Amino acid sequence: MSDKSHRSLLLRVEDLQLEGRSDETWTPIVKGVSFDLHKGEVLGLIGESGAGKSTVGLAAMGFTRDGVRISGGSVLFDGTDLVTASADTKRQLLGKRIAYVAQSAAASFNPAHKIIDQHTEAPVRHGVSGRKESEEDAMELYARLRLPNPEEIGFRYPHQVSGGQLQRAMTAMAMSCRPDLIIFDEPTTALDVTTQIEVLAAIRKIVEDFDTAAIYITHDLAVVAQMADRIKVLLRGEEVEEAETRRMLSDPQEEYTRSLWAVRSFKRPAKPAPALDAVPVISVQGVTAAYGKMDILHGVSFDIHAGRTVAVVGESGSGKSTTARCITGLLPPRLGQIEFEGTPLPGSFRGRSKDQLRQIQMIYQMADTALNPRKTIGQIIGRPVEFYGGLRGRARRARVEELLAQIELEPSQYIDRLPSELSGGQKQRIGIARALAAEPRFIICDEVTSALDQLVAEGILKLLADLQDELGLSYMFITHDLATVRSIADEVVVMKDGEVVEQGSKDDMFTPPHHPYTDLLLSSVPEMDPDWLSELLKERGLENIGDAASDRM
Repeated sequence: MSDKSHRSLLLRVEDLQLEGRSDETWTPIVKGVSFDLHKGEVLGLIGESGAGKSTVGLAAMGFTRDGVRISGGSVLFDGTDLVTASADTKRQLLGKRIAYVAQSAAASFNPAHKIIDQHTEAPVRHGVSGRKESEEDAMELYARLRLPNPEEIGFRYPHQVSGGQLQRAMTAMAMSCRPDLIIFDEPTTALDVTTQIEVLAAIRKIVEDFDTAAIYITHDLAVVAQMADRIKVLLRGEEVEEAETRRMLSDPQEEYTRSLWAVRSFKRPAKPAPALDAVPVISVQGVTAAYGKMDILHGVSFDIHAGRTVAVVGESGSGKSTTARCITGLLPPRLGQIEFEGTPLPGSFRGRSKDQLRQIQMIYQMADTALNPRKTIGQIIGRPVEFYGGLRGRARRARVEELLAQIELEPSQYIDRLPSELSGGQKQRIGIARALAAEPRFIICDEVTSALDQLVAEGILKLLADLQDELGLSYMFITHDLATVRSIADEVVVMKDGEVVEQGSKDDMFTPPHHPYTDLLLSSVPEMDPDWLSELLKERGLENIGDAASDRM
């Protein structure tokens, strides 16, 4: 990150104030945030859930979500005040000169259209390029963002690619018009550590070479250290402090900032190994599974015992979520079988009894897309209470209230709310309560903390650990975050290309020697050092990531 003080001013946000509406009452949610952004400069916005990071990022585009309004201040983009600009003026800017990369790619793509059609829409509509040229450029961007089969992947529908691949496709789409400003809202949340390195390097190369300014919103402090020239810290909609990245990392002035630097202290000791004759709660035995004619899993085997947590790690496309789909019966294995407490399960969920369905539940990565936005919290949790427990009326409501108390949310305050009225961490707690409503023995946690800031994530991990002790639950914890593995796992299964390449206790996982792929994962975890990414790229011979894409800009 070179000195960019001489660059021309692109964006000036002055005394920005926003309000949120609840029951016809407007309440301040952002309280006087100001900053300047120059061409080619990256500003990192950090803070815990509810700090106002995403709200400020969207307001920098002159945009607010439903139920939010700009109540004061100005947002000057290249001399145009986006607060007072007409809708037509903003339409001409958004997508062409200002782009946005959202946290949830799954919620941002239209599931009815192919990825390439959505990519080419903005450059064609804004007259930047024709359809054919735009398609060719998309393929080049896909290649530089390390998407597999770059000439073919754009012709798939969003549901036909992994979450990490879809996130990279959205980053490429934001770059399609070569904007002056990009708002990155947690763009690598869904990416494994090895892919994250390549995507971060490609993003940084494009920003540096073409004077693209960026606001980089993240809860990952080690990531923002690699990307940002300056860091601004927010808390409950107010500025805490702002400084050049190296100074902020080495000498934060405020106690709240220092507390962010010190999070993720939770580390649960691994439990003793189960008895040799213990029957696993879940046993995956030689499972091979396919999408269409292509095998995705190749003879996967591992066990999960009562009251234990097995973390399944690996990069995007390694087969982690596909294995989970086989366990739940959503994808019947082509070979092999799944056993629950020693009894083989039917391959498809359609052949399983209600009790077998009840015993295996799932908590999803993106609570935003996993919760029905039109149902209240009471209705969302109440559905499995009624389906599996047969409770109705007052008994159903009482059980929902018990579950809300169990996940440490006050029932009277949350039971009648909609998901849109909750923070990210609160939504994830509702996802946990919905899984608990079935009273299962086994829960699959699919990247349940990856979309959460580190303070909230630590609270979720502690909650899951407490519930495991209280209820005797067993967890399969799918994650690409090795800090989470250290925090909560008893055993670790490492997957690559649909195979298990290493498995063992958590202590074994973090003690050399390792399988070469495990070594790669461990060495790819970002560190709180602004030079870490550059040094790693040199070590791996990847300094030129992004060059080919840059040549077209």
